[in-house]
Amino acid sequence: MSFKFKYLICILVLSNLLAYAQEELSLEAIYNSSKYSSDYQSQVFWISQGEAYITIAHNKNKESQLIKHSSKNGNESIFLSSQALTPIGATKALNVEAFSLSDDNTKVLIFTNSRKVWRSNTRGDYWLYDFKESKLSQIGKQFPASSLMFAKFSNDSHKVAYVHDFNIYIEQLDTGTTKQLTSDGSTTHINGTFDWVYEEEFGMRDGFSWSSDDEHIAFWQLDASQTGTFYMINTTDSLYSKPIPIQYPKVGQSPSKAKVGIINTKDGANHWIPIPGDPVQHYLPGMQWVSKDLLLIQQINRKQNQLIVYSYQVNSGELKKVYTENHSAWVDLRYPDISSNHWGGNDLLLTDSNKYFLRMTEGDAWRHVYKISIATGEKILLTPGTYDVAAIYALSDQELYFSASPYNATQRYLYSVPLNGKGKLKRVTPKDYRGVNTYDISPNGKYAIHNHSNTEMPPSVQLVRLPGHQLVSKLVTNDHLKESLAELELPKTSFFKVTTEEGIEIDGRITKPVDFDPNKKYPIVFNVYGEPWGQMATDSWIGMFDIYLASKGFVIIKMDNRGTPSLKGSQWRKSIYKKVGVINTRDQALAAKQVIKWPFVDKERISVWGWSGGGSMTLNLMFKYPELYQTGISIAPVSNQLLYNNVYQERYMGLSTENMKGYIAGSPVTYAKNLEGNLLLIHGTGDDNVHYQNAEYLINELIRNNKQFDMMSYPNRSHGIYEGENTSMHLYTLISNYLLEHNKE
Repeated sequence: MSFKFKYLICILVLSNLLAYAQEELSLEAIYNSSKYSSDYQSQVFWISQGEAYITIAHNKNKESQLIKHSSKNGNESIFLSSQALTPIGATKALNVEAFSLSDDNTKVLIFTNSRKVWRSNTRGDYWLYDFKESKLSQIGKQFPASSLMFAKFSNDSHKVAYVHDFNIYIEQLDTGTTKQLTSDGSTTHINGTFDWVYEEEFGMRDGFSWSSDDEHIAFWQLDASQTGTFYMINTTDSLYSKPIPIQYPKVGQSPSKAKVGIINTKDGANHWIPIPGDPVQHYLPGMQWVSKDLLLIQQINRKQNQLIVYSYQVNSGELKKVYTENHSAWVDLRYPDISSNHWGGNDLLLTDSNKYFLRMTEGDAWRHVYKISIATGEKILLTPGTYDVAAIYALSDQELYFSASPYNATQRYLYSVPLNGKGKLKRVTPKDYRGVNTYDISPNGKYAIHNHSNTEMPPSVQLVRLPGHQLVSKLVTNDHLKESLAELELPKTSFFKVTTEEGIEIDGRITKPVDFDPNKKYPIVFNVYGEPWGQMATDSWIGMFDIYLASKGFVIIKMDNRGTPSLKGSQWRKSIYKKVGVINTRDQALAAKQVIKWPFVDKERISVWGWSGGGSMTLNLMFKYPELYQTGISIAPVSNQLLYNNVYQERYMGLSTENMKGYIAGSPVTYAKNLEGNLLLIHGTGDDNVHYQNAEYLINELIRNNKQFDMMSYPNRSHGIYEGENTSMHLYTLISNYLLEHNKE
């Protein structure tokens, strides 16, 4: 046998082995094993102003324990052992889901045995561990299991307040006696917490707080008696179907009336703050204590284009308008961004001994941060320049830390500016952390939990020291995932820009198969979202499903149209106002037209898929531009904008009484008669966010126009379609098989 022949055989064998290594990647390995699972940092609870933090961990017996970490050097010690967390007579420690520490550090409040309320598990049991007495006891033990919400210590550490059955209670820790502060709570009169739409759209769950001297509790009450009830149907968990009621204000319908009360914790007297305006035509998405006698209250009108911040003096009863913000489109509270925490509440960040608060606003061409005097309303611009602030993080003694990316809208970095408004912008994230960086900064501004990823790097987490960003310790490395990925040939991901025929420059991200040959033709899969709450073309980890699709020969493209929360100026984001489903759909389609001109694109094999707002976008693209897209997969879409909740849809579309033509023009169902390609519609019947009603409404219209399509309903699954055994595996097998079936050469 000649040397050349042996060499050729070796090359062929090696090629087959490499091909086999790539074919190893399967949906089974992704969704039904831990081979490609990603590790994440557990929630961090800062203590001692940030000099240390606590995490929930598990011992070798898989029982909960609390671990204390030194921020200075990363050293660990047991803060509360599993043995201490084991009730008398029990054989196993409590499963700690969350906890809080009293101000004097003598007690820990443990949250466990939780149940779901709306999206999250916010109702459960609370237990108290007293370090001085080395004693574990249950709070509110006279109430049914899993029925307490948002328990929190008083500032003197002698009492705990909580919500039970929509009423607020105080429990004295030394005696166990309870005092009921409200008595009118019900499913229609909600004290100390919120209804579905306040949680979903304003990120609000916990609805009460102690004053610093413990003499008062401020709380929200929502009157949901006029809010419409939508019934989901559970047909699988019993012999007879059961209706699942949910208070859900749809477009054009009245939201719950909200008001803020002040309760005297000694005598139980309650006083309602006389906030001006019709409560049906206004929302109250923010309330916080500034001092023991002063509150800040945020009010936004029904159209959500005016924000007013009031101060309220408890003792004198003086209500004062501190700040007013107007916009021709809408005003955001917590701006949607990949670096922002939607569930962090709406409290305004206080500074200068609580004499000022910070507010991000889009009053000019860019999103800036202002420092506003509570006493006078004076505004000081902290972030001048032609760039957008993505998210406010924290304060140190002299600086504001925030997320931004002035030179690349696909990335995020930590920046700082002086709080006096006179300094220069400074990038804190080192240059070698290309991609998306997010931070959880300690209360004293000296340390941060730093999360990083890019298209080539899975997420990593480290503890760093600020302002120098020095590494203290590595917390999550994802070495196991990296080792698994090293066995594969990974696709290449890059970024591009295309300019539409209307002159709009669109950012895009493209992932190509490993063996990409520019002289061949490839099927394209556009993965879309396109609404104000999501950015797709980001320099973050691409995820295993995109890697899997690329291994099957697909080119995957994500693009961000106008109206998405990209850091490209206020006009870019606000231009979608009253045009959701119109301007964003057109941008996507016209950008796709440019992509389709690329020589390696097979224009006869163009697919699009998306979820939620991306599902709506998929339908609009399939129905409005059938000449461009042959196959579409729409998951949990809003088919008719009038069927979605009023807070979200009215924010971006205006009131239906003023813009009905816009609602009709933006709704996919309007154009269902134009379907020509292959359409797979997927929806969970237990979706409390985008109701299954949307699917049936669209299905009826497709039937009426004799349009054939495919569909899959997932019984009792919510908007995320993840509940139940094997659901994710089934869902992503369905998606990939549909794409493969309809994109054969």
